[in-house]
Amino acid sequence: MDLTASGLLALARERKAAEERAAADLLDVAARWADLHPPESIHSAASFTVPGCEHEEPIAGEGTPLVAEFCVAELGGALGVSTVSAKRLIGHALELRHRLPRLWAQVQAGRVPAWRARAVAEATIHSTPALTREAAAFVDAQVAAVAGRIGPAQLDRLVAETIKRYDLAAPDPASDPEDGDLYIDPRHATVHDQEVHFAGTMTFEAELDLADALDLDRALAHGAATLAALGSLESLDARRSAALGDLARTQTALDLHHQGAATTCAEDGLPVVREVVLHAHLDATFCGEATVFGPTGRLEEGQRLVLLDHIRDWCADSRTKVTIKPVIDLTTQLHTDAYAIPDRIREQIVLRDRTCVFPWCSRPARGCDIDHVTPYDHDAAAEGRPQPGPTQTDNLAALCRSHHRLKTHTAWRYEMTAPATFEWTSPRGHRYRRDASGTTRIDEPDPHGPPGIPHPRRP
Repeated sequence: MDLTASGLLALARERKAAEERAAADLLDVAARWADLHPPESIHSAASFTVPGCEHEEPIAGEGTPLVAEFCVAELGGALGVSTVSAKRLIGHALELRHRLPRLWAQVQAGRVPAWRARAVAEATIHSTPALTREAAAFVDAQVAAVAGRIGPAQLDRLVAETIKRYDLAAPDPASDPEDGDLYIDPRHATVHDQEVHFAGTMTFEAELDLADALDLDRALAHGAATLAALGSLESLDARRSAALGDLARTQTALDLHHQGAATTCAEDGLPVVREVVLHAHLDATFCGEATVFGPTGRLEEGQRLVLLDHIRDWCADSRTKVTIKPVIDLTTQLHTDAYAIPDRIREQIVLRDRTCVFPWCSRPARGCDIDHVTPYDHDAAAEGRPQPGPTQTDNLAALCRSHHRLKTHTAWRYEMTAPATFEWTSPRGHRYRRDASGTTRIDEPDPHGPPGIPHPRRP
């Protein structure tokens, strides 16, 4: 229907209000879903894995109820989001309902948008050090007083003030113990390796000691000036960035040289640096006796496109070690009689699947387990029976550790219906197809399916 300008604005407001109402309702649904699925013990509760260490973070703060680990994936599948996203939604809902009740009430009353409240919940859940219930209540009172209208910088300052007010941080050993000041070391050096730009760049963020920062600035200024003197026409920012990379490569090479671990030297007399493996996939055709690569390909790290020119630039550095791996035909059926998966078969599955094959999961396959879709029977050979779950290409799939455990300990089941195409069935009968293009719902749940998600099976 045709609407006037006023009518379109009214319709926009109506749709926006409906969207915010739906988001508030979804938080309520997530909290109620958690209520239906308490864990048997703290060891079977949902949590966030912290990369690089054995530490795990809870999905919500102190004082919130625990949630069964394996119930999260079912909610994620129904919403069409990853298990991690569903876990974050449930954690935000519980944090708001139990530790930020004023803000929760404003969300449910429609006075604060759900996304604003979730931003506050994310900050209070993952604060370092962790906020007590009393500290979270202080944040709740301050944010609710302004109806949730608080930006990221203000929220960071509020959390920092709360940490100091409630004595949640250890004193700075270098400060006067009588002054009562609390200290949180802000130093860090972080590579955002999941955010690869289409130009082949990656963000490196750091908070340095003042003296270290000034030293680094001088080194980068000197490196940028040297590059300009050698004829570089790039911008100052680009030359400073390149100088930082040169510092990293040169330092690594010097370390190897002093350790006596390097045997090959580059043209400048420094040994080559440690090998950094990037998995680039480029389409190739053959013209006469030459192989012609396409201008673009795919970089496994970050799941981004990469230009052939970038690879040429990386390989041109005299201290770059280049390793060419043999091509693996992804259409070939590889097989072994053993249960253990040889490296060649593992590499084929990694290249074929690219990511974990669970619905909506995007964890890179190179860091996943390789699962037997139909379980391997270790007693089959001894009892003279054919192996129902052979170790071969059409019975293997990449599953991240979380979804591997989910498949092993719950009623989630899947099968491979075509190469790199998998059909999953959830405990409540929802069905999903996962292939190279992503995840698709393929039918409605079976009304006669299992009544609930079972607890983990006893070993």
